[in-house]
Amino acid sequence: MHSKRGRDSLFGAEPAAKRSCSCSFPDEVLEKVLSLLSCYKDRSAASLVCKDWYHAERWSRTQVFIGNCYSVTPEIVVTRFPKIRSLIIKGKPRFSDFNLVPHDWGADIQPWLACFATAYPLLEELRLKRMCVSDESLEFLALSFRGFKRLSLLSCDGFSTDGLAAIATHCKSLVELDIQENGIDDRSSCWLSCFPESLTSLEILNFSHLTTEVNFPVLERLVARCKSLKVLMVNKNINLEQLQKLLVLAPQLTKLGTGTFSQELNSPQYEALESSFNRCRNLLTLSGLLEANSFYLRAIYPACKKLTFLNLCDTTLRSDDLAKLLAHCPNLRRLWVLDTVEDKGLEAAGSYCPLLEELRVFPASPFDPDIAHEVTESGFVAVSYGCPRLRYVLYFCRQMTNDAVATIVKNCPDFTHFRLCIMNPGQPDYLTNEPMDEAFGAVVKTCTKLRRLAVSGLLTDLTFKYIGEYAKNLETLSVAFAGRSDRGMQHVLEGCPKLRRLEIRDCPFGNAALLSGLDKYESMRSLWMSACNVTLDACRFLAKKKPRLNVEVIKDEEDDESQAEKVYVYRSVAGPRKDAPPFVLTL
Repeated sequence: MHSKRGRDSLFGAEPAAKRSCSCSFPDEVLEKVLSLLSCYKDRSAASLVCKDWYHAERWSRTQVFIGNCYSVTPEIVVTRFPKIRSLIIKGKPRFSDFNLVPHDWGADIQPWLACFATAYPLLEELRLKRMCVSDESLEFLALSFRGFKRLSLLSCDGFSTDGLAAIATHCKSLVELDIQENGIDDRSSCWLSCFPESLTSLEILNFSHLTTEVNFPVLERLVARCKSLKVLMVNKNINLEQLQKLLVLAPQLTKLGTGTFSQELNSPQYEALESSFNRCRNLLTLSGLLEANSFYLRAIYPACKKLTFLNLCDTTLRSDDLAKLLAHCPNLRRLWVLDTVEDKGLEAAGSYCPLLEELRVFPASPFDPDIAHEVTESGFVAVSYGCPRLRYVLYFCRQMTNDAVATIVKNCPDFTHFRLCIMNPGQPDYLTNEPMDEAFGAVVKTCTKLRRLAVSGLLTDLTFKYIGEYAKNLETLSVAFAGRSDRGMQHVLEGCPKLRRLEIRDCPFGNAALLSGLDKYESMRSLWMSACNVTLDACRFLAKKKPRLNVEVIKDEEDDESQAEKVYVYRSVAGPRKDAPPFVLTL
């Protein structure tokens, strides 16, 4: 245990006698108490109480969340927190998911790993999102941290299955390998055979988004010897017969992602599949079900009673099939579906899932304006009547009305996340032809706990006036194809005291709007503006006035030299980044 004296001398702090502190707990007690805080926001707040608490929090912290890999350097992190075992790091801006950020923009994990290899030799867990990860980095990770246990890669790119092979080969105590939605070079399935026969510690294995064939005997042996496996998410190349064998080996699973769900089965094979699902008494999450049909869906009914999360984003279920499935899911809290379920499918959710808290509806054919299936405001309203606990919604649709949204939030006033995506830009209320201002006005007036909001449709500056005035707890706002003038963005920046992220694309906001946030941006995590009316001169002025902000302009060859087509502003204690590519201007 480190003494106060040792810690103060390390940081050049003043003697204890000259410090004021709100408590006199022994170091050991204070560090023990602070170690019980799991929320990083709570821990950060505790570290501000006084110097004793700052140092106690510093030495007891084992996990760090870094929301922007350029907001701080790895050297600063290891100086601030010397005993880290777990790291969560996010890289590229969210709009990289929509191909608005060039592939080689940055966010390389290697400098972080090189620093951590010396400072954190006992690192056990790394979770990365939108980072650039090479095979060499994965091999370095596997060789540098001998006790490494957990790796999660979400929306990362730059690596291949060769990197996964290095992790499987060298991480002898691996507990979790979670690979989701990555830009991965899927070379072969040989990486699965790299797990040593002695490995029995695996609890989470997710390779659902890989595309190559799976060496099934190798996977079967791995599942058989990992008796503590709780999460298994396989890819589309696992058929129903193989899935049945895996379920026999791992009936203890709490989270299952199936492969293709449409193999021709004879009667004994179907009965074996149904029996295997019946033995999965602890299943809480189910996903996959690719190409599922109504006959084989019946096999999963016995395992649905305890389900709290049903992810059907990879299968084009129709309304009748969804209704039959949801009738067996009385405890469902989270539901993700494609819009092929139509309004009738959502009505079934309202009827059978009264405990539902999260609903996400994605478009099956987002770029086809002539689709025969879709969801409308009717389905959304039906869910709101039947699911009063709804807190989180992401809803893609092609039509909506002000009255429908007002009804929805009246039925579900506790929304914390409300993301309505009307896919036709500038779409008004299709019944009255009026702007959708009153819809989002009703959202921010009614939902006082709202933390995240995405707006869409035909919107005037009135929407943003409502947001600035009423959204007191809003942390993230996403805007696309909306607004009439600079005043709209100004309303938001003048209000919304807790705003942390502002994401704007294809809006008429210009220099006056950008510069109206001079006193706001340092308290925010980031601002993204693309395809707006911002100039390079305005960005330079912002950078000059606020040197603690990093102001970056992403340039394309065809861009007007005077315009800032893509602007990314974020606070940083590290100063301008040193790895910016030529197309990124750091102002």
